[in-house]
Amino acid sequence: MHLEATRRFHKDYSALPRNLKDQVKKTLQLLEENPWHPSLHHKKMEGCRDLHEVRVTLHYRITYQRIGDIGYLRRVGTHDILRNP
Repeated sequence: MHLEATRRFHKDYSALPRNLKDQVKKTLQLLEENPWHPSLHHKKMEGCRDLHEVRVTLHYRITYQRIGDIGYLRRVGTHDILRNP
């Protein structure tokens, strides 16, 4: 899957601490190579059409919208972002 980041994703990403940025990069690489890798804990978000979430760490998530073979990265942050993916 090809990934493209939204402005909101870039804004969220720039606010992260350096160590989390490194982990986000690893997660995105894995998401691009194998979206169903077990360590991503990939799942479709309830009540949201075409929106998915993957785990970065125990407390951080990435949300994205999948349209065809493209994943549009929407948010990255704590579980709080799941209220407004």
